[in-house]
Amino acid sequence: MSGHSKWSNIKNRKASVDAKKSKTFAIISKLITVAVKEGGSSDPASNPRLRLALDKARSANMPNSNIQKALDKGLGKGEGSSIEEIVYEGYGPGGVGYLVRTLTDNRNRTGSEIKYIFDRNGGSLGGPGSVSYLFERDGEGYKANITIPVDQQTREKAETLSDLLDEQDDVELVVNNMSAS
Repeated sequence: MSGHSKWSNIKNRKASVDAKKSKTFAIISKLITVAVKEGGSSDPASNPRLRLALDKARSANMPNSNIQKALDKGLGKGEGSSIEEIVYEGYGPGGVGYLVRTLTDNRNRTGSEIKYIFDRNGGSLGGPGSVSYLFERDGEGYKANITIPVDQQTREKAETLSDLLDEQDDVELVVNNMSAS
């Protein structure tokens, strides 16, 4: 009768849901902190980036105490180090271009983790401007100006690389320029 413990099933599902919520709340907190720092104000009426981040927080059912901590950290009232937004550029398998936007409190750690993921999956981290010309800013994200057709094997490798980058804690957005079909 193994596998019939109702409590074990509930516990495992709850742990999975809690981990997803925690990652989402961490990303949104970083968005709020960066928006306050860049906008110079904690007033959403005068800071549109903050307004967007607060809307994301409310849609994710983020507790008000977490939102307030992120606002205080952005204003410099809270403890902890500063969070900054960094965009990494690189090439994946088959010459697929990647933009990886991160929110981090330690740029050295994040940079080495991103480089490691690229290196272990058939890619390479590029310098500033090496890939950005392939993309254009589209609201809060990016969209590809120039797409690259790839075969099925390269597509699978590139998608694996995208998934591994997305799993990294500090990564907020991963965009590549593979063609849709």
